[in-house]
Amino acid sequence: MSLSDVSKRLPDMSVSIGGLTLPSPLIIASGLWPHDASFWQEPYSEGVGAICSKGLTRRPRAGNSGIRIWETPSGVLNSIGLQNRGVEVFIKEELPLLSKSGIPVIVNLAVESLEETTESLVLLKSVEKDISAVELNVSCPNVDCGGMAWGMSAEGVSSVLLAARKAWEGKLWVKLTPQAFDLPAVGRAAEGGGADALVVSNTWLGMAIDVEAKKPVFDRIFAGLSGPAVFPLALRCLYEVAGSVSIPVIGCGGVCSDEDVLAMLLAGAAAVEIGSMLMHDLKCISNIHESLSKRLALWGVGSVADIIGKGRGDRF
Repeated sequence: MSLSDVSKRLPDMSVSIGGLTLPSPLIIASGLWPHDASFWQEPYSEGVGAICSKGLTRRPRAGNSGIRIWETPSGVLNSIGLQNRGVEVFIKEELPLLSKSGIPVIVNLAVESLEETTESLVLLKSVEKDISAVELNVSCPNVDCGGMAWGMSAEGVSSVLLAARKAWEGKLWVKLTPQAFDLPAVGRAAEGGGADALVVSNTWLGMAIDVEAKKPVFDRIFAGLSGPAVFPLALRCLYEVAGSVSIPVIGCGGVCSDEDVLAMLLAGAAAVEIGSMLMHDLKCISNIHESLSKRLALWGVGSVADIIGKGRGDRF
């Protein structure tokens, strides 16, 4: 098939995630994209299916002190600390600008406490028409359980979903932590609690030592590792969880190319979030989308949805 033939037979790139239809399977992961309307338009928006907001909390947070970003040979460590202006400021000042772009907005909400999560969801309900889904980040510490993240156990996630579903009837995604002891069990708990989709997964805990200063780089010692180094780990987690639940699973972690996206789709992902790669190229999603659609056309695939899960043993 010639390139001209390919361009005439480009596949349908839309995907459905728990009743939400996106024009592309490529989603900008939380924490990487500015809350600036000038970035929510072409050429930056080309190929983008949805954008996750920065991680929000009920009240403003100043974030962590000290160094926040540290590059590694094949990734990056971050210790941002959920710096944000809080849900109320997001609703009043940021969401009205972002919603004008026409790009689906996924609101990433950090679960600090059940009470604050409920309060945040009640506030977000007033602007539900401008929100395509809420993505609950359950990687934050649960102080009532000795500081262990909410997403470390099925019980923790179940309690979050029980509270969240009382306040929010819209689309609800849960972003899991790879630090969970039994990730498939946590995913099943989220599904049982009423999640519409799962995001697998968040950053891995790592650290760095400044050998000249002879001390840890980060004030909080440990930080989140993302980038190409974690892709094989994220792919494994995705494969496990996708085989354990019946709701859509969104892949996330170290995605840098159309081949990475294809691997996650074939492993069972309904869509794929891209994060750290944007630190190198703000237009990488456009390039990945173009390469992905051409690759599928060469394969003779009519829709990107047709290949989801086909790497799990089914032929196509």
